[in-house]
Amino acid sequence: MLVFLRKLHQLWFLFWLIFFFVILYPFYYISSLNSKFYPFLNVLRTINCICSCGLSGIFFSLKFEIPLNKDETYIYCANHSSNLDIMVLCIIAKGNFHFMGKEELLTSPILGIFFRTIDITVNRESKTSAFRAFRKAAENLDKGMSLIIFPEGGIADQYPPQLSSFKNGPFRLAIDKSIPLVPVSLVNLWQLMWDDGKKHGSRPGVCDIYIHSPIYTDAMKLEEADELKERVFELINSKLKYT
Repeated sequence: MLVFLRKLHQLWFLFWLIFFFVILYPFYYISSLNSKFYPFLNVLRTINCICSCGLSGIFFSLKFEIPLNKDETYIYCANHSSNLDIMVLCIIAKGNFHFMGKEELLTSPILGIFFRTIDITVNRESKTSAFRAFRKAAENLDKGMSLIIFPEGGIADQYPPQLSSFKNGPFRLAIDKSIPLVPVSLVNLWQLMWDDGKKHGSRPGVCDIYIHSPIYTDAMKLEEADELKERVFELINSKLKYT
């Protein structure tokens, strides 16, 4: 019975997600035609996230160690175990922002329009693709666009999820560009919707999110990237729940 209810809730959630995407699609399309309208894409997808989650009984409890500055450019690094992760980061991020995600998202019926425009895709098996992706991210950071990235590089198959080792790219980029890095602990999202929502369904509830204080990198050297990576790993992991 419980499995049936979770599957039913999953369908209810997808209905609202698709419903609002279809309603907003003309505005998505118009905003995608010119890069100067790209910031409006973020406004639209944040509205989509809030409405579809709220009508599905999924709410967010955000705990900030300190308030973030909407006028500052950040690199947000978060753990990744649920499709809800993207929605939460849309709500947390201040100002203009973009994601870096796997190349397969280009074919997503909902996320594809963003990854063909404002966001960046990367082939995780290609060093050339990774180099180009981070070069583009650096250019966007120079324009004042915050970057949202999941440094694990994807969602692991293990259930319940454990925090996987981080890739080096975000941390080297943060130091190279002297951009403050914001660790984000998505505490229990996997309990509401794990992975793509198909294996365990979903359920209503409150998502607990802990936003750590920004780590300022302007005084760091590239040789300290590994140390920064381990520091962020420990901070994020310190707030996670695995049961």
